[in-house]
Amino acid sequence: MNALFLKEVKSYFNSLTGFLVILVFLLITGLFLWVFPNEATGTNILDNGFATLESLFYIAPWVLLILIPAVSMKLFSEENKAGTIELLLTKPLTELEIVLAKYFAGMVIVVFSLLPTLVYYYTVYQLGLPKGNLDVGGTWGSYIGLFFLASAFLSIGIFASSLTNNQVIAFILALMMCYLFHNGFEYIAEFNMKGSTSLFISSLGIHYHYYSMSRGVVDSRDVLYFLTLIIIFLFATRLILQSRKW
Repeated sequence: MNALFLKEVKSYFNSLTGFLVILVFLLITGLFLWVFPNEATGTNILDNGFATLESLFYIAPWVLLILIPAVSMKLFSEENKAGTIELLLTKPLTELEIVLAKYFAGMVIVVFSLLPTLVYYYTVYQLGLPKGNLDVGGTWGSYIGLFFLASAFLSIGIFASSLTNNQVIAFILALMMCYLFHNGFEYIAEFNMKGSTSLFISSLGIHYHYYSMSRGVVDSRDVLYFLTLIIIFLFATRLILQSRKW
């Protein structure tokens, strides 16, 4: 499993895919937070005049919604197209170990994309008046929520990649499914439903739990939701691999 994990990580950085994803993520968030005027985006920290990173945690999910399907689209579809998936399945690895190795390799890219944004945190912390006038709890809660959101997107992306041998189709499937789980349930809940029903439908979506964690309260229910979603899609991917042996 470790060998496969290292192979996948090296494949990202040997092909510059990993560097490109990290660069694009930082470039887009940086432009929206520090460069584009507030009149156009409403997210410029300097124009807003408040020591807060709320803009980052509003923009980042939308950027990751596109970038993570781009990261995950090749994980299994490339193996399917090249015919190496059968060879991989003959290795002394279980289907779950194969899935986890590829999943954790993708998570390396996610973590390396999020870590540099701590510079934004330090900058806003220093810009506060007085220095340090920042909602630290809310900020770290948002970071934890963003990590879980990205982890969930990646599990969905890996599942989509296992369904096809075409990377473009895998990207589109992952994009649609990530969008559905991020915002789809919110839109469904708005269709004049009763309060309890609307709340239940909203709670099925990622946005509901991400927003809850961004308030600085890391509730076990939110963590359980993300872990459950991740496990469901990883085990679904495992079933897809197992079906090749039937």
